Amino acid sequence: MSALTDEELHELAAKQAALGELRGTPAADPVNVPMIRHWLAAMGDENPVYLERGLAPPAMAQVWTMPGLRATAKDRSPVDDLMNALNAAGYTGVVATNCEQTYHRYARVGERLTPATRLGGLAGPKRTALGVGFFATWYITWYAEDDEPVTEMLFRVLKFRPRAKQEPRQPYPLRPAVNQDTAFFWEGARQGELRVQSCADCGLLRHPPGPLCPQCRSANRSYVLASGLGTLYSYVVHHRPPVPGRQTPFVVAVVELPEGVRVVGNVVDCPIEEVRVGMPLRVTYRPMDDDLVLPMWTPEES
Repeated sequence: MSALTDEELHELAAKQAALGELRGTPAADPVNVPMIRHWLAAMGDENPVYLERGLAPPAMAQVWTMPGLRATAKDRSPVDDLMNALNAAGYTGVVATNCEQTYHRYARVGERLTPATRLGGLAGPKRTALGVGFFATWYITWYAEDDEPVTEMLFRVLKFRPRAKQEPRQPYPLRPAVNQDTAFFWEGARQGELRVQSCADCGLLRHPPGPLCPQCRSANRSYVLASGLGTLYSYVVHHRPPVPGRQTPFVVAVVELPEGVRVVGNVVDCPIEEVRVGMPLRVTYRPMDDDLVLPMWTPEES
């Protein structure tokens, strides 16, 4: 189906609404006790009147004419062509917004209900939190075999045009050097881990990472996961010169970890005048662009 304009969608809706109510296929099974019993158990409804009097709970009206998971045929209704046209026009998202039922009487055990559908109308396009879309409203009435209406239902959906994927963020201009010695650290930051390099032979922890152990000169490397806690060892407040991608002033700190090493990072989420040496900190991770995540430090809650 070729895409229709918004005006053409309204014209199609008016045409389908003018068809009035179209009858569907009668229910495959009559109203029956086993299904009522299953419904009551699922809903936690212990009212004995339904089974004692052979009546179906009113909210079960739609149950009797549902086609089932393996149904190969479906009744055509005034709604189908409109839904297909909305999909072809790019309004592929769908969410139900209203379902209102009116009960004329109880359905009785042994009755075979027949649904009839009419299109109420189309409103839009309207801008919503999900995106621009149309509200389509239709009505279904379930009739008993003597054409007496049992239940009516108003159903309304929003057919919306999903928003385009968010554009990638501009690359953060101050990128760290990533090499075979430091790649493990930055990969850890992307995964929300604070990794500290360790010597695979003598176990010495070291930061910043390097190719050789300063204690035993081994080139075998590993890492441990730090707790993410630290203490502010020293800091400076950077005012000038301007730094690309950053708003001044900001705090650059040396944080001492309980694991015995010190790391450099920014203190965030804290007024500059409240930053002090010795304050407890915890690590937080801030995505700077689509690839880079920086470990930063925020006051530890007491």
